[in-house]
Formats: sequence, C-alpha cells, structure tokens
Amino acid sequence: MLILLIVVGVIVILLVWGVAIYNRLVRLRALVKEGFSGITVQLRRRADLIPNLVSTVQGYATHERETLTQVIEHRGDAVQARGVAATAQADNAFSAMLGRLMAVAEAYPDLKADDNFRQLQDELSEIEETLQTARRYYNATVRDLNTRVQSFPDVLFARPLGFQEEEFYTDTDASIQTAPVVKFDTAKA
Repeated sequence: MLILLIVVGVIVILLVWGVAIYNRLVRLRALVKEGFSGITVQLRRRADLIPNLVSTVQGYATHERETLTQVIEHRGDAVQARGVAATAQADNAFSAMLGRLMAVAEAYPDLKADDNFRQLQDELSEIEETLQTARRYYNATVRDLNTRVQSFPDVLFARPLGFQEEEFYTDTDASIQTAPVVKFDTAKA
C-alpha cells in the first residue's frame, strides 16, 4: 500500500511538473507571436504615413519621380510579407528606400523648412524608434522560447508537443555586418 502511494505521488508530481513546463512553453510562444504582431503594427503605421510624406516631397521634388514611385509601390511589402524572414527582408529593403527619399529631401531647403514635412519626418522618426523597440522585444521573446525549447528538461516535452525554435528578426544588410574602415591622412609637415 505504501509503495502504491509513493508511485501515485511520483506520477502526480511528474504530471504537475509536465503541465508547468507545457504552460511555460505556451506562454513563451504567445509572447513571440505578440512580439511579431508589434512589429507588423509599426510597419503598418509606417506604410500608412508614407503617402503623406511622398506627396509632400513630390510638391518640391518633381523630377525625383522614380524614387517617389518606388517608395509608394513598395510601402506595403513588409506588411504583406509572410513569415519573419520575408518581413525582415521587405522591411530592410523599404528602409533603404526611405533613406533615399530622405536624401532627396535633403537637396531641397524649402522642403526641409516645410512644417508639414517636418511633422511627418518627426512621426516617421518616432515610428522607426518604436519599430526598433518592437524588433528588440520580439528577438528577446524568441531568445527565451528558443532557450527553453533547447534546454533540459523542457526539451523532453517541447518537441513531442510541437514546440520548435523560432526565427530571429535579423537585418540582412551586409554593410552593417562589418566595421567601417576609417583612414586618416597623416600629412607630414
């Protein structure tokens, strides 16, 4: 009778322990999904702001039609992309286009002085900061989930119950992967 109680007690403890691990994995997976959702919300905000920004620039920079057209055509790519890698790739490409748009704006002093343009630029800057925060949050939740899925004893439950590692949100821009080369000319007198 005592042995039966011990066996039942051990089984109950193992079940409670398994349920706790499962619930922790479910919570971490939900946080990852929430984190990715935060990124897509910010991408949508940025995409919605772009037509106003482009129309403001268009009034000043009429001969920059190709850049303006590209920005409008691709503004929703990151929002419509499926999956983390595709979203990150579209986001990176669009960020580069925005950089070109801002470079166009720099060439027009009247545009830079326009209150509407400055307000839109400030909004875009705020969205970019929030987007960066959302990316960091997402990657932190992915790190936590991936650590649990790969760690013992969670690994014993994770794979059989369908949990797997998630992709990190990464920047594929090769130029940021290497340190810039800085050279100073040393003129000798």
